[in-house]
Amino acid sequence: MNARADDSMSSLANHLLVAMPGLGDRNFNETVTLLCEHNAEGALGIVINRPTELTLGDLAQHMELEVADLEAAERPVLSGGPVQVDHGFVLHEPLGDWESTLRVTETLGLTTSRDVLAAILAGAGPERWLIALGYAGWGPGQLEQELAQNAWLTVPADRELIFETPFEARWQETAARLGVDLKLIAGEAGHA
Repeated sequence: MNARADDSMSSLANHLLVAMPGLGDRNFNETVTLLCEHNAEGALGIVINRPTELTLGDLAQHMELEVADLEAAERPVLSGGPVQVDHGFVLHEPLGDWESTLRVTETLGLTTSRDVLAAILAGAGPERWLIALGYAGWGPGQLEQELAQNAWLTVPADRELIFETPFEARWQETAARLGVDLKLIAGEAGHA
């Protein structure tokens, strides 16, 4: 591999990770994860296709936030990953000016501050958003090792897949962008 190829592999931020059928970690079975940060220190992502029974309205009640946008209050909260499951993360576009935002791209952000939730509930938040509890995290070199073991497919992030595709279709649809039909891949290797 040449140096340029190595550079392009150095960061997969703003890419979607599609769990391969044989991944073997129940936390990530049939998931799609948006990588928000990826560098030498590790990676951080949000699973974008695991809705929970919890709604934004439930979260608002727990946080004692006022609800003006009833439609927003009915939207599900996602299970964003197995790390810090008691912390909320708002993936949104446009970026905006919130108290604590990790810039994923020039237009996409991941915010952990309460102000963005209050704005969404008031009907004055970002145009597109999803809310998750918890995140997916990898230590230094861990994601690269999993990629080398073919645990994940990587797909450049696509706003339609992130914000518009129905949750239950995201895993198959994201892999299909690479021409992969996950239904045709065996979940386990072995002998009959």
